[in-house]
Amino acid sequence: MELEGATPDAGVVHIGGILLPDEDIILEPEPRRSLPLRIAYLFLGLGLFVTALGVMKEGAVSLVPHLEGSVFTDNALSTLGLGWFGACIVLSGSPVAASSLTLLDGGAIDRDQSFTMLLGSRLGAAFVVLVVGTIYAVRNKTQTGRRGPISIGILSLLLTSVLYVPAALAGFVLLRRGAFDGLDIGASPELTSMTDRLFGWSVDLIVDLVPSWALFPVGLAVLLVGFNVFDRVLPSVGSTQLEEREDSWVDRKWPMFLVGCGVTLLTLSVAVSLSVLVPLVAKGHLRRSNVLPYIAGANITTLADTLVAAILVGDQDAVRVVIAITLCVTVWTVAILAFAYPLLRKVILGVSRRVLASPTRLATFTACLLLIPVALIAV
Repeated sequence: MELEGATPDAGVVHIGGILLPDEDIILEPEPRRSLPLRIAYLFLGLGLFVTALGVMKEGAVSLVPHLEGSVFTDNALSTLGLGWFGACIVLSGSPVAASSLTLLDGGAIDRDQSFTMLLGSRLGAAFVVLVVGTIYAVRNKTQTGRRGPISIGILSLLLTSVLYVPAALAGFVLLRRGAFDGLDIGASPELTSMTDRLFGWSVDLIVDLVPSWALFPVGLAVLLVGFNVFDRVLPSVGSTQLEEREDSWVDRKWPMFLVGCGVTLLTLSVAVSLSVLVPLVAKGHLRRSNVLPYIAGANITTLADTLVAAILVGDQDAVRVVIAITLCVTVWTVAILAFAYPLLRKVILGVSRRVLASPTRLATFTACLLLIPVALIAV
């Protein structure tokens, strides 16, 4: 769908690792960082990542007495709501997903609850795309069509639910039946000892200085900073890089799926890779109906950093949780795209059009995104 009044010279502003389009500013290309600087950022990001996981593991142990039997962890539905709502609040799924693993390792939640909390983090992660799309539409008051930017957030949320929920149900059953119990993937002792020697002191320092009850939130804050530092190392993906494609190329299902996988794997952020779609659709470079395979691919490789976190945590149950949901989501996604994509596209686009039919429906849809996880926590 091509929108009237779109500005071809729109820039993209980076805010907190999220691509926020700005029609009023034409940005210069991002300066190319030197190799030594990228290596420095990589080392700092790795240090923050390992430190955060270590601090959160220690903090999870102190949280056990407070979380046991609480409204947040009294059953698997509560942790599903906790992961969902947490991702909406911090506008990112990765830190919440990592939290589910450290809470499992610390004994604050069991394997089933860690699985549902991880699932919730993925369901809430796409909320940031709706926020970015809404801001884009509100800022461009001269633009006659505002549905395109907002629709990307709605499509992301709907498609994530369709792909993750059925696959997660299968993964949950397989996990409970022990299908992944024989799986044993861990970091080598050399890697573990190296990270301990390099960054173990920072974990000990924070543990000594910070009260036990504050360790987990402090670790989460360090993790957020770590992801932000990694953004400076990883390739910068902007709208121009994706829009300079042949029209026939972006109209094809499997190439778009593979690009979604690749962009998210490079940026390690589904929020960034999906937010790129907002200006492309708003300026008419992509049709809404063509972005669904891209979103599907992004939803698979977004779990890459969570798997790394599980391996570094050193808890095999945490690794099995991530593998279970990743494997089932991948199989289900490929099957849907291969055999039911026309029906999927018709249903998802139809629901999106109904949601966007009036401001009241859009407000109701957005409210449900926040009220459903709250209700799950209260169950």
